[in-house]
Amino acid sequence: MPTTKQSIPFYKMSGSGNDFIIIDNRQPKFAEEDLAKLITGACRRKMSAGADGMILVENADDVDFKWRFYNADGSRAEMCGNGARCVSRFAFLEGIAGEQLSFRTDVGIISASITGERVKIRMTDPSDLADEVTLALTGTTVTYRYINTGVPHVVIETADLDGMDVVAMGREIRHHPAFSPAGTNANFIRLNDDGTLGIRTYERGVEDETLACGTGNVAAALTAALKHNMPSPVKLLTRSGEYLQVYFEKGGSGFSDIFLEGDARVIYTGELSPEAWE
Repeated sequence: MPTTKQSIPFYKMSGSGNDFIIIDNRQPKFAEEDLAKLITGACRRKMSAGADGMILVENADDVDFKWRFYNADGSRAEMCGNGARCVSRFAFLEGIAGEQLSFRTDVGIISASITGERVKIRMTDPSDLADEVTLALTGTTVTYRYINTGVPHVVIETADLDGMDVVAMGREIRHHPAFSPAGTNANFIRLNDDGTLGIRTYERGVEDETLACGTGNVAAALTAALKHNMPSPVKLLTRSGEYLQVYFEKGGSGFSDIFLEGDARVIYTGELSPEAWE
């Protein structure tokens, strides 16, 4: 078993501004008991490589690989749409898989198609859809829609997207007793004049606003499709300025054949020295 006193090769990748440290762990690169310290240490902004999360690529018998996905605070996440797109391109670039691939996550098998820097993944079907629910917050009441797109998401529509205090309101929603004990992600959306959706997201596990959230974009697109009868694909403008597209088939109040497409960029490759997480 390797010690965590050696350098660890990694990729830093960004999916529409959602950034990740990706490690090929098919041959273990660190002592398992040091994993929590490695994640939280390496994901620190300015003090280390910095990222919204860490992805470990590991061996699987039935698909090209499996992953373990962790938020920056060290918590395990069931699914991450942008992370899934980044790890798919990573696997292709490293010769782990071809341009058409599949891998195992905590919510099931995800398939992906890679074209240059763009990656399109097939999402699992959503669950637990709730429409037009009211929620009492400090000094106000909001109406939200709820859906689980691999992880739980609240979606709130607002005319003043730029003026929203996403961190304060998102944090209160994330920790609200209505969503305990696991909590939820909080998305704020606006229907733009050009037919796109603007979106901002407070992410559970990162505990801050992120520049993009793949499962949040899927949640926003599907709930907006119900409310505004928007056709597939729905195009969303993320906080990074990049667009994500969500494709789906709609039948009644349910959805199937859901795909998320966008960029998955390699920012840099390198090695994490032990000082990166100590």
